[in-house]
Amino acid sequence: MKALIVRSALKRATTPSSTKLLLGRSFSSESQPERKVAILGAAGGIGQPLSMLVKLNPLVSSLSLYDIANTPGVAADVSHINSRAEVAGFAGEEQLGKALEGSDVVIIPAGVPRKPGMTRDDLFNINAGIVKSLCIAIAKYCPNALVNMISNPVNSTVPIAAEVFKKAGTYDEKKLFGVTMLDVVRAKTFYAGKANVPVAGVNVPVVGGHAGITILPLFSQATPKANLPDDVIKALTKRTQDGGTEVVEAKAGKGSATLSMAYAGAIFADACLKGLNGVPDIVECTFVQSSVTELPFFASKVRLGKNGVEEVLGLGPLSDYEKEGLENLKPELKSSIEKGIKFANQS
Repeated sequence: MKALIVRSALKRATTPSSTKLLLGRSFSSESQPERKVAILGAAGGIGQPLSMLVKLNPLVSSLSLYDIANTPGVAADVSHINSRAEVAGFAGEEQLGKALEGSDVVIIPAGVPRKPGMTRDDLFNINAGIVKSLCIAIAKYCPNALVNMISNPVNSTVPIAAEVFKKAGTYDEKKLFGVTMLDVVRAKTFYAGKANVPVAGVNVPVVGGHAGITILPLFSQATPKANLPDDVIKALTKRTQDGGTEVVEAKAGKGSATLSMAYAGAIFADACLKGLNGVPDIVECTFVQSSVTELPFFASKVRLGKNGVEEVLGLGPLSDYEKEGLENLKPELKSSIEKGIKFANQS
């Protein structure tokens, strides 16, 4: 009996505390099902820190890292971290299928980041083709995986993915997500600072899309309630919408919001994995096929489950300022969605 107690104490002591701190876990991974996660674009600015953070997640048993080059080195580095996931690196298009086979979740941060002066239209011209080709491979090699789209502009790349999957006959609207978690992360951080409350307990829904004015944080629904004045709410909204530009300018041409995006991507992937594993009441904001508004895709709170999207939740009560923001964002979001659909169907 004594030996058993010592062994279990030792197991607790050797569970990486970084994992517990990062993802709030304190249970053993031994009872968890096998889950494979593939990251496409794993050698890039978002991909590398994202690979590390996903490696720390005890729900992941297999981590597949893919990029057009340099992935074996990233995989070797990440594989030395003492956590559950077995890591494999794949480089070049000929290895893409092997990277994807058997994946439960595919995260796509592939493409180029935004640089000073670049618009999301500039990004579209480069990233749209990359996303399209990756989605063709996903449809072939892991058609049932949950797809977490990070590559910008998300307002267009998610519709591109949907069209590719429709053409392949594999589209399931419950399994395609635009990752808007960074907008939520920023809204929580900025709100906590102004409300002078601990950020760990803050929740702020963010709806709409994932670019500029299409990002609509619902501070009227934020908890804990702080009754901030209107001018502060407007400033918080603007800062949340311009968060990406703030980082691009601060880095002065040396990069974009890669680290905070990697964190947000890892947190959303964790929510998807929990849902797949049957953990109840997993609700996060994400950009999905939706009937919440007249637009075909929209970000709102979504309940995640064993098949991906379990339920797309409504917007709830909005302030007058938020109602105005909702109407203002619709034309731009509609245009971005249509641009993605048009691109996907051109060839």
